[in-house]
Amino acid sequence: MKVRRLIATALMVGVASATAVSVLAAENKGKVLVVVSSVSEIPLQDGKTYPTGYFLNELAVPVKALIAAGYEPVFANPKGNAANWDVHSLDAKFFAGDKQALEKMKSFAQSLPGLKKPLSFAQVIKQGSAGYAGIFVPGGHAPLGDLTTNVELGKLLREFHNANKPTALICHGPVALLSSLPDAQTFTTGMTTGDAAALERASKNWIYAGYRLTVFGTAEERMAEQSQLNGKVLFYPAEALAEAGAIVESGKAWQNHVVKDRELITGRQPFSDEEFTSVFIKALDEQQAR
Repeated sequence: MKVRRLIATALMVGVASATAVSVLAAENKGKVLVVVSSVSEIPLQDGKTYPTGYFLNELAVPVKALIAAGYEPVFANPKGNAANWDVHSLDAKFFAGDKQALEKMKSFAQSLPGLKKPLSFAQVIKQGSAGYAGIFVPGGHAPLGDLTTNVELGKLLREFHNANKPTALICHGPVALLSSLPDAQTFTTGMTTGDAAALERASKNWIYAGYRLTVFGTAEERMAEQSQLNGKVLFYPAEALAEAGAIVESGKAWQNHVVKDRELITGRQPFSDEEFTSVFIKALDEQQAR
């Protein structure tokens, strides 16, 4: 009898476990590609450099909410190397002054295995982007270092655009949209040299031309140059995106501003994180419901 009871109990546990797995699987709404940079510093004018990475709240707040909403974040960057945070983002002011919230988000980010060993863009392309519900690019200055001209990222962005899948970028993240230009390298070089003819030629027929978006503002960038970077960026993201053909909505400096135009969702700066996240998840859910 005792043996029979043990067998029956084991069977019940097995059924319960299988049911739990089924429920979890049913709640999995799909994968979201989270794009981070491979660099730990960016070049500035006059040969200077600036150490950087992803901005903690701009990555952790959306990713935590995505997981809670039933989405699986899959991290990727150009090289498939570990991504690091920008130490300037480890400040409670980005969490409404709550030091405990800051520490919790630091621990959360450190617990994400995908940040330690992300896929390379080449791996994502080989696997195919069809299985992803959307794509997300957090800020920090790092995208200025290697995402603006990355051909593989440009290919992925075009695939998400053509499939009308939610494409969300915050703060400096929107500058990564430049990678989808017909000739991103010539364009970014033209931004630094002021070659108007090259800019026009390299941005012709850009997929995001005419889209409304926002990005870390030039006024904010100039303040950051003086107080934080100790140098000047090679070009201002807002000016570059406008030059490429986007309709850039500035908003007020250091104030939350989020713009949604078709599949594209953009947030202006760190304090846009919560509304930005809400709009992104709503767009993902609406797409899943179709």
